[in-house]
Amino acid sequence: MKLTRTLLICSLLCLQACQHTKLDEGALAARPNILLVVFEDMSQKVGAFGDSVATTPVLDTFAGQSVIYPNTFTTAGVCAPSRAALITGVHQQTLGAQHMRTHAFGTEYDPSGFEIGYAAVPPPEVKAFPELLRQAGYYTFVGYGGWVISNKKDYQFGTPLTIWNQDDVNASWRGREQGQPFFGMVTLATTHESFLFPEVPVRDTELARSIAGRNARLLAGKERVTDPAAVTVPPWLPDTPEVREEIATQYDNITFTEKRLAQLLSDLEREGLSDSTIVIVTTDHGDGFPRAKRSIYDSGIKVPMMIRFPDGRYAGEVRDEMVSFVDFAPTLLTLAGAPVPDWLQGRNFLGDNRDAPNQYIFASSDRMDAWMDRVKAVRDERYKLILNYQGDVPFFQPIAFREELRSMQALNRLHMEGALPSSLEKYFDTPRPVMELYDTFSDPDEMHDLAQDVALTDVLDRLGSALDRWLAETPDLSALPEAEMVNDMWPGWQQPITSLPVLRLLRDTDGAAPRLDISSNTRGASLAWRPLGSQDTEWQVYISGQTVPAPSCVEAIAIRYGYKASDIVKACVGAEERLEIQ
Repeated sequence: MKLTRTLLICSLLCLQACQHTKLDEGALAARPNILLVVFEDMSQKVGAFGDSVATTPVLDTFAGQSVIYPNTFTTAGVCAPSRAALITGVHQQTLGAQHMRTHAFGTEYDPSGFEIGYAAVPPPEVKAFPELLRQAGYYTFVGYGGWVISNKKDYQFGTPLTIWNQDDVNASWRGREQGQPFFGMVTLATTHESFLFPEVPVRDTELARSIAGRNARLLAGKERVTDPAAVTVPPWLPDTPEVREEIATQYDNITFTEKRLAQLLSDLEREGLSDSTIVIVTTDHGDGFPRAKRSIYDSGIKVPMMIRFPDGRYAGEVRDEMVSFVDFAPTLLTLAGAPVPDWLQGRNFLGDNRDAPNQYIFASSDRMDAWMDRVKAVRDERYKLILNYQGDVPFFQPIAFREELRSMQALNRLHMEGALPSSLEKYFDTPRPVMELYDTFSDPDEMHDLAQDVALTDVLDRLGSALDRWLAETPDLSALPEAEMVNDMWPGWQQPITSLPVLRLLRDTDGAAPRLDISSNTRGASLAWRPLGSQDTEWQVYISGQTVPAPSCVEAIAIRYGYKASDIVKACVGAEERLEIQ
């Protein structure tokens, strides 16, 4: 049906004022804004967390205004699986997002030998929590300032258009409606592992050359503030001049990057938003060094976390309870006054009605680029149990990005020379132990494996039972060969397509505003709509019971996470009669 110009214009004008949700404006205005700032590849190298080498005045000041959680843990020691768990509140291996990454790599140890290139397909009920916040009336954005990948969104199931109102590097709270609360997520990327690469490449590889050029551009103006002689070399790295230089580089990158946080906080203050915005600062996983990044030792998964409330609540408190990244979703939904689904695997750790603290936290490590592995960990306040399912592969596999690090080159050189101590040589050896057990109180670097200590048999059994219960209660797709998992999600290796939405505009009674009714035959599909003909207008998340002015014309789309989006369908309603277009 061809629309008349008059009807189209009327439709667009009327829908500009159409209410996003059934919540009243007063209820929305009373809800806090929430801003989540995520540094990359950074453990607790912050002065306020006890690091005497760190030059972090911005982070230290922010920490003094915040409640601090020094026992915060990611679910993986690498970014994409970690972000998948963070954004959904569900562990990555339940989503099919446990491998790093789900695209563009063949595998060395998978007997199928196929080229992997897929989007994970989470269980149908799972939604990213920003989409749930949109349903509750929030404006959501990811990115800020035009900064390099400030809008990082590698959740491994795609970026369904229902998650974010705005998702480019220039995104901000400024696109929201007046009085509308916002949730924003901003990545500060210049602490990433790749920014440790030397400005003059040590190895003559295309990766080293391209990253060196990028670093020279994006780190322009960075000051050298850290003396390599003053850094502490962890026992899981060799104490060599190049390793010290690399550690000093990381400290300097943190000092450089925290200026972005200062700018972000200043912008909030200048625009009158500081006194209505909860600001959370953390990192996506631990340090970018070998034996930290990609591992589930604490060096890979223990991160800083600070939460600043606009009224100064809890400022200066240090809470030692263990927090997992899967706890963010239920906590932030609760803070926003939004419904908290029962499929979430985390707990609410804030507020008067917060849940009991975690007794255990869990983490996993699976394929990294082309290199297969499978590792699980469970940790209580003191002890950590690690299970290695593929003991026939060494801990250090030749992962391209890691091979460019000066620290990895030092490890490789000393390994070839036979000069590594046994405590480090073991990371090149096979078979790896089936179980590792560490006392994180007496051995925070997890260097002394106590799995054979008979005095700790009860600890080993208790942690093993906790891990078994978790695996039984939490679907673990890493137990499947990756090829089998992919074929289950993408039958015949083809990405499924979301069914066309069924779109209707209904009048319940004469004279009533038309009610929007959208559904999809694809279980778990997210639904969105916008005024017809307004390609520059963002898609709005469908909420049951929404009404639109008459006459109106709308279009709708459906997408299940990991699927291709459906085609667009359209419907119109006139002043006197309903008209449906399929």
